[in-house]
Amino acid sequence: MTDITNDKLAIHLSRIDQLALSIRRERLAAGLSVTELAKRAGVAKSTLSQLESGLGNPSIETLWALAMAMGLQVTRFFEQPRQNTRVIRANEGSTAYTENGNYAATLLADCPAGVRRDIYRLEVQPGALRQSLPHPPGTVEHVVLCSGSANIGPANEPVLLHAGDYISYLANAPHVFEALEADTTAVMVIEHPLG
Repeated sequence: MTDITNDKLAIHLSRIDQLALSIRRERLAAGLSVTELAKRAGVAKSTLSQLESGLGNPSIETLWALAMAMGLQVTRFFEQPRQNTRVIRANEGSTAYTENGNYAATLLADCPAGVRRDIYRLEVQPGALRQSLPHPPGTVEHVVLCSGSANIGPANEPVLLHAGDYISYLANAPHVFEALEADTTAVMVIEHPLG
């Protein structure tokens, strides 16, 4: 079993650095100067410059304003390259907070173009490993473990998850869900390619 830790992820850019690169990438793709985007979004030019330099931690409101000014979904700022298996622990992920800090939104996965998503609530008991046969190519499963603990993911390399953890994996190979505690619950989203 794989239990991915922060140590293995240490080589990646920080979330703030990734966000800074994404904002700059999208601004340049839109053909906007820092001054023009700041004006359209109603934020200070100095604020936008700091964000693009990785020196700021923008609120949800600021991110929405920037995205709206460029005609984007705010999730574009958090997009990551598609990986075969991706795990986000309960205290990890790209999180944005409101200005007063009483609301936090953590993007777990954005929806690629040309796919359909089905959402399921799962209630699983320990004792029997649930092994699923491969789905069609391009199928991805996303699971957020709500309570309990379970081994989830590719049959040859499941990952131990605890309440609040997230995993996504390609489902075009055998995959498993093994509850380790009574009344383990989860939300599963299955992403199917269209066509």
